[in-house]
Amino acid sequence: MGGEELINGGRRYCLWLKGISPKELKSMPAVMKRVAAVSQARLKSPTKSVQAFADKPTLFTQDRQPDKDYLGVPEVSSERRRFIPIAFLSADIIASNKVQIVEGATQYHFGMLCSTMHNAWVRTVAGRLKSDYSYSPAVYNNFPWPTPTDKQRAAIEAAAQAVLDARAAHPDSSLADLYDPLTMPPDLVKAHQKLDAAVDASYGYKGGSTDAARVAFLFGLYQELTSLLPAVGSKPKRARRVKAAEA
Repeated sequence: MGGEELINGGRRYCLWLKGISPKELKSMPAVMKRVAAVSQARLKSPTKSVQAFADKPTLFTQDRQPDKDYLGVPEVSSERRRFIPIAFLSADIIASNKVQIVEGATQYHFGMLCSTMHNAWVRTVAGRLKSDYSYSPAVYNNFPWPTPTDKQRAAIEAAAQAVLDARAAHPDSSLADLYDPLTMPPDLVKAHQKLDAAVDASYGYKGGSTDAARVAFLFGLYQELTSLLPAVGSKPKRARRVKAAEA
């Protein structure tokens, strides 16, 4: 699954042979033929790291696949949407390089990433592919997360589940349908509004609703957090640690 399939639906297939036994592999002549072709193609590659995998033709040269369910974030998403369409994916769905992976993500992390606060951050700091948003690990890793109380965290988790429930109420609609500004269902709009209220409360945010106001607040928090980091060669200070994702 790449970003296209995640957002618009549809399926793609690959041969995922990690852990396959030699006996099972040899029982599939068509697959053996493909594996042999992979080995030869890698030997002819100008890239040394690819050449090194010629003797491992059943494996992808890059394997970042989680062994548990994970959160998938499309690398590229339309600037028309107020929210980047993200979703939980099962471990048997192989993510292509067009999907960013958040391993061990919970409803709390899903809720934070689906919030207007995070999406305002994305609209400001993310790269662009033409005019579309290009989500990268740097966007995620530098996002200033709040330090919620247990009650606030529970409120975000409940609101995140409400977003998932609102999506599930429209099983025939893709994420592209659900998050098109003109076709976004009212129940999903309402669920996101409640999620935003819970996320804002976790920050103690009482500012304006514009992206500019939110991003100004986030950059102020970012400056505060980074000022607590020890300078190179200095003694570490006692500081509260903010984890982008406790995963």
